[in-house]
Amino acid sequence: MAVLKVIEVLANSDKSWEDATKNALAQATKSVKNIRSVYINEQSATVKDGEIDNYRVNVKITFEVQ
Repeated sequence: MAVLKVIEVLANSDKSWEDATKNALAQATKSVKNIRSVYINEQSATVKDGEIDNYRVNVKITFEVQ
């Protein structure tokens, strides 16, 4: 039986929500091993001059504890 743990990571991007999610995963892999999945919990964006300025995500990352 595997033991799994979930952490929440906040990340942003000036390109897209997908890129923000990739940034969250890239940051998490620096200190967390055995990542199994990423769940996008929430998406938001900031607006400047009527255009999306920054994409933000709150993701849940699941990994196996050794």
